[in-house]
Amino acid sequence: MNLELSDEQVALRDTVRRALAAEAPDQTWERLAAIGALDVLVPTSRGGSGLAMVEAAIVSEELGRARYAGPWLATAVAAVRAAGAAGASFVPGERTAAVALPWPGHAPAFTLDATGRVHGSQEHVLGAPLAHVLLLPARRDREVVLVAVEGVEAVAEAGLDATTSLGSVSVDGADGEVVGSLPEGALDAVRDDVLVAWAADAVGAARAVLALAVEHAKVRHQFGQPIGAFQAVQHLLVDALETVELFAAGVLYAAWAADAGDPSERHLAALRLKAFAARLATVGDIAIQVLGGIGYTWEHDAHRYLRRLLGWSVAFGSASSYQVEVGRRARTT
Repeated sequence: MNLELSDEQVALRDTVRRALAAEAPDQTWERLAAIGALDVLVPTSRGGSGLAMVEAAIVSEELGRARYAGPWLATAVAAVRAAGAAGASFVPGERTAAVALPWPGHAPAFTLDATGRVHGSQEHVLGAPLAHVLLLPARRDREVVLVAVEGVEAVAEAGLDATTSLGSVSVDGADGEVVGSLPEGALDAVRDDVLVAWAADAVGAARAVLALAVEHAKVRHQFGQPIGAFQAVQHLLVDALETVELFAAGVLYAAWAADAGDPSERHLAALRLKAFAARLATVGDIAIQVLGGIGYTWEHDAHRYLRRLLGWSVAFGSASSYQVEVGRRARTT
């Protein structure tokens, strides 16, 4: 793998950044569609860009940097990967989607009866309140199938991070269209891809909040000099930078492994990102500490970035549970 972005990848990053910075934020989804950022993981044979998880991570990092609140992660990663795992395709566009991925170690929460109706409920479904289509992994006899359900409104959940849409999905006899059968391990692989893309989003948020702190340290004066001249502040910022760069390298490796690694390698790479998630969130804490009193204002951008980082750190379980799993795998290899 190459730890440096190619010219094409840099161009993708810059194009996404401009689209997110443009005026009329209500048209951001359309701009992302126009530049191919929605179908980055859709094969060219299905009309998509045919790129890989590395490119998806590049897009996701820019979304985190801009604190984008749209359903890109749920639609362009989770739905596309889940449909692909079931032998079908989902091409994002005007229609958005969400996937009710079970948490690690849990069976799918939905069942499909003999009449083709879906039953079950699940909380904390990423992007569900913004989805036109719900893709529900459901048990049917001894197999697991992916079922598309429309017309079911998810109940939005209030979370710490207001920019990440989560919802509760409950269906009782809704009509569903079977997209395809999901082989063993498919849902774990889809969840891993979502974790990698979500981790890239967190990198973008961490870079942005660190930049706020560095800029503040340059212009805020105490005792006749910028606070960035004080060694204690310098150490804080260097520690934060080290954390961001280590995590960013881990994301790039995990994104590469998602497409090129064997199943065990890609899964372990995703687990390591989650195991390190709480550490990445400390970058937001450090930024608020450097910013001082203004940083403790709930409406300040630093606090908003911190909430986005905290939202990532609890996605699909706490970081500590993943640390235990990484340690267990290390002992058995």
